[in-house]
Amino acid sequence: MKRSEHLRSQWRKGHPTCGPFVQLPAPGIPEILANAGFDFCIVDLEHGAIDLETAENMIRAANAAGIACIVRVTSNREELIGKSLDFGADGVHVPQVSTVEQAESAVRASKFFPLGRRGVCPMVRAAKYSADRSVYYDRSNRETMVILAIESVDGIRNLPEIMRVKGVDAVFVGPYDLSQSLGITGQVTHPEVVEKIREISALCRQANLGLGTFVDSPEAARQWVQHGIVYCCVDVDAAIMFKACKTYMNQLREGHT
Repeated sequence: MKRSEHLRSQWRKGHPTCGPFVQLPAPGIPEILANAGFDFCIVDLEHGAIDLETAENMIRAANAAGIACIVRVTSNREELIGKSLDFGADGVHVPQVSTVEQAESAVRASKFFPLGRRGVCPMVRAAKYSADRSVYYDRSNRETMVILAIESVDGIRNLPEIMRVKGVDAVFVGPYDLSQSLGITGQVTHPEVVEKIREISALCRQANLGLGTFVDSPEAARQWVQHGIVYCCVDVDAAIMFKACKTYMNQLREGHT
């Protein structure tokens, strides 16, 4: 089963999938995550220090290791979405979607005609450098995932209409940006933030649409999985590394201080 279809299949069944954002510019990170058993990784161009050449190599490493690779683009722009997919990403994670028009724009940029207007070039890596040109467009339209990040009060208000846009696979609630939009910046466990995510969860279940959010601990992941999160974005690679290193050093220092 293709990587994208595996994720979709799990989401349709209500089974959670887990993977971190990757902000460190290193192709070895997706390989490590694959060997650790994560379901997907998100190459984070929005907040990570990753240039486009490195992003392509990270996608290449993820593909070889067998882990689904999604790219969080810096913004909802055709050229950024198209380039990420040309590199061979399994899908795009589009930030700050607040209107139906923005949702439709993200889908159009991700799909070829008749589903969209993505720039056409059959000589890219995703088309095996032209070896797959006869099947490339249909296959890409079928397999490419589109994940929209709802990160504002306006996005929540317009969500029922956004969810009806054809071609959207999942909605991601960004708790940090949402907290800022609610006027409680950084308070991601505030009751108002929690209530908004639960509200979105109920809407996604009604629409049979995958729902995701960001968590920074296994305990938080377990909590949100109980509320219907299936696209569980678990922490950031740098933070995971920091926590592991801190634990390691604390253990090394035991009995020596």
